[in-house]
This record gives sequence, C-alpha cells and structure tokens, in this order.
Amino acid sequence: MTASEDAHLAELCGRMEELATPSRVFVAAGRFTEQDPDLPELAVRIRALLAEAAKDQAWRRFLPAYAPPPVPGVCAALEPLEAAEAAPFLTTLATVDLVWPSHRHRSAGSAARAADRVVALLGPEGSWWTNHDASCGAVNGLTPLFDSLLAGTDGRHYAVALQIADD
Repeated sequence: MTASEDAHLAELCGRMEELATPSRVFVAAGRFTEQDPDLPELAVRIRALLAEAAKDQAWRRFLPAYAPPPVPGVCAALEPLEAAEAAPFLTTLATVDLVWPSHRHRSAGSAARAADRVVALLGPEGSWWTNHDASCGAVNGLTPLFDSLLAGTDGRHYAVALQIADD
C-alpha cells in the first residue's frame, strides 16, 4: 500500500471509531484482502462484527449460544441502500437508540460529520447495504435482539456499523 492508501484506510477506521459507543454501536472498517470482493466478502466482515458484539460483556448473557448467520444468510438479510441515504442512516444508527428513540448515544452533529466523511471516503460509487427494507420499514434481524446494520464498500475498503438493543 502507498502512503496515500494507508492514510485513506487510517481515516476510514478513525471516522468509524467516532461512531462507536460502548456496548451499543459496534463498528468495523478495513481493506479487503480478496481480489474483486463482492457482497459475500462483505458478509464475512459483517459476521465478524456480529460475533464481536455477541462476545461483549453486556450482551453475552442475552446471546449465550448465538452464532452469526452463515454468509448466505447474512446476504439474504441485506437490502441495498442508495448512497445518498447512507450518511443520514449511519448518523441515525450511531445516535438514536433502537428501543428508546428519545435516548441519544452521541451528539448528532459529531456523528453526522463522521458519517458524511465515511461515505465520502467510500466514494459516490460505493455500495451500501442494510438489514432494513426501505419499502416497508421491516428489519431482517441478524441477531435475536433488536439490531440495525449498515455496511458499505468501495470494492477495496469496507465499513460496517451495528447497533444492538434489548428491552
């Protein structure tokens, strides 16, 4: 990787970390190692983040035997999201609690700045996926808890954010 590519990856990872919150909003970002990655390779990264969230001390008791869905199951749960909708959705995912919408996990302004930059780093041709069906508002749950996921890729890099909650 060149210094420019290293800086790009470092900024992507750093901006995603700005969106994370302890035990609620989990994030991952990186560069694919596979050639010509597509949705299945992104699903592998999503599975890894789901597994990480399930190991979090706050959630282990709710997910004692949980194993993330296999890659085809993750792929089947995902719906495409228009690039123009990615930053607002990512901002909401990082700020608004799934169960208690009046509760905020972080400042909407700082989350919006980080989300806007993440989307810009993946570029206008980036592909975005969520487990929400935009046409009807339904959620294809990836965990037995309430969850909301957004994943994006530019074909070289990926960014994944997951919020989990339980009432």
